[in-house]
Amino acid sequence: METALDKEPLALLPEICLLVGALAVLLSGSFLPRQRQWIARLVAVTALLGSAAASVVALTGPAHTVYAHTYAVDTAGGAARLIVVAATLLVVCLGVDELAGHQRESETYALLLLSALGAVVMAGASDLLVLAVAFLLASVPLYGLIGLARTGAAAEAVVKAYLIGALTNVLLLVGVALLHAVSAATTYAELATRLAGAPTAVLALGVTGVLAGLLFKAGGVPAHFWVPDAAQGSSATAAAFSTTVPKVGALVAAYRFLDALPGAGSGGVDWPLLVAVLAVLSMTLGNLAAYRQDDPRRLLGFSTVSQVGYLLLPVAVAGRSDLALPSLLLYLAGYAVTNLGAFAVVAALPQRRTLASYRGLARERPALAAALLVCLLSLVGTPPTAVFVGKLTTFTAAWDGGAAWLVVVAALNTVASLFYYLRWLAPVFREDPASGGRDGEGRGTGRQAEDPSARRPRATLAAVGAAVLVLLAGLGAGPLGGWFDGVLAR
Repeated sequence: METALDKEPLALLPEICLLVGALAVLLSGSFLPRQRQWIARLVAVTALLGSAAASVVALTGPAHTVYAHTYAVDTAGGAARLIVVAATLLVVCLGVDELAGHQRESETYALLLLSALGAVVMAGASDLLVLAVAFLLASVPLYGLIGLARTGAAAEAVVKAYLIGALTNVLLLVGVALLHAVSAATTYAELATRLAGAPTAVLALGVTGVLAGLLFKAGGVPAHFWVPDAAQGSSATAAAFSTTVPKVGALVAAYRFLDALPGAGSGGVDWPLLVAVLAVLSMTLGNLAAYRQDDPRRLLGFSTVSQVGYLLLPVAVAGRSDLALPSLLLYLAGYAVTNLGAFAVVAALPQRRTLASYRGLARERPALAAALLVCLLSLVGTPPTAVFVGKLTTFTAAWDGGAAWLVVVAALNTVASLFYYLRWLAPVFREDPASGGRDGEGRGTGRQAEDPSARRPRATLAAVGAAVLVLLAGLGAGPLGGWFDGVLAR
């Protein structure tokens, strides 16, 4: 029976801040003239900062569930809250130049807050029905964000995202229905005990359906096809957000869900092996598809597919290694700031839509070139960057969890990924020949002379700031990892 202690509205204060902020932004933006939409931006930033402060306070308390054990208030959920909020703040910063004075500026901020709220709720859900609602809350605003660019490429991207999202949403709901049918429960605590004797076929279909929905949000194989199109066709703001923030909620939700199952291979189904295979497919197909990409946004889109593969390593050993959850959270934090830093460089240089057009960037814009160097090397996993620490800890967790073969495959993919990141970096540090936008072999660079008035200083600031954070996170990984271990042990 539900007790009064289960009802703790203040435990959901971070989520409430995001919801109230989204509504306030939407209402205020409806009455503000276009030249004063910065007020809506200020409201959004205030809501995000309030949510971050409430999340920090919540982390100091003991881990528990609220509202009849349907929502978890613990370290994993608290870390996801902070990562999502910090990432959304960085997205707002890198998108200010692009959105300032735009007719849909306030709507964009409202959609960002609502989708971020969905990602947070996904990460904290400890009930299948709450997870299904959070999936919709994270997805519907995301479709709107991708389509706000009002271009043919954006229309194609949003249609693809919507169709794949609708399909995986149906699969997720079918999975929820099947698991409820064989367990008469939806909370993870009850599923852990009631699924032990469930029919293998029904259990397999149910869990596969739920994983399909979560992989769509994470951007992993086989529901990854929308990611590169969204990265290429939408605005820089939407591309940065859609390739980063949904992953946080989806992967923490996947870990929490799989960890609640009654044991690896329960019912004759080897769930760790299934997740490991999906991890291999994501990292391998993402890397192979990124090799021949010439658009930096599309390259980052396939890069984010490959990163899902590495992020699935600790999910594959959920419950079998004490390092699994801390490594997942560390990797998510490092990946979020690194990926957003790379997209901030893209946002600061909107006219450069090919890799060749970045030729001479180190001489023309040394700060942006340095930021891009740090972020791309971090995505590879080069020390002493944030993603290096994430990969090192996730590899260790997978090895400790008995998936040594998966670590070997991930290491090989890491080495292979260096090629296409270097394809982007090589032109950056080459001199731009005075040949009217052509490279040294006479090929067109695809870039016109930059108009100084079109520069985006806030996106540049976001890129440099993200690069600094990437290095600081890598250098301070020891204390940060110790803090995670400490709060998880409470």
